[in-house]
Amino acid sequence: MSELYEKPGHLVRRFQQIAVAVFHAEVEAAGYDLTPVQYAALAAISTRAGLDQATLAGLIAYDRTTITGVIDRLVQKGLVARLPSERDRRAHELQITAAGKKTLRGIEPAVEAAQKSMLRGLTASESKELMRLLGKAIDAGNELSRAPMREMAAAKS
Repeated sequence: MSELYEKPGHLVRRFQQIAVAVFHAEVEAAGYDLTPVQYAALAAISTRAGLDQATLAGLIAYDRTTITGVIDRLVQKGLVARLPSERDRRAHELQITAAGKKTLRGIEPAVEAAQKSMLRGLTASESKELMRLLGKAIDAGNELSRAPMREMAAAKS
């Protein structure tokens, strides 16, 4: 059994479980109802007005076929609006609403607290090193994912 605990896949899965639980706890305690993916989508939309769903999926490394459900929920919550694209009649552009901007501003302290909580037990330099190593491993394996991140350099800035 100890071999299992030395496998990166197992450790990453466990860290993901912890990260999601911590995110939900912090966000719910602050009075918000957003999942980590909804938060990522909202944050990406806020920085790129007129983004389409396929581009959004690539920016947050989310499956293109299921991003529609994420957007549907953000629209239902009044945080995002789907507008007809001026460039392509078949497409929609995503805009953050005033309520979405307010939610993003309000939720940010809870998200920051969650990030710190996820890294508790590590020193500042260990946290920085973990983030560097995770980023390096993710960059190297990006194309192996079923939902690779697109425009990685743009997404990081």
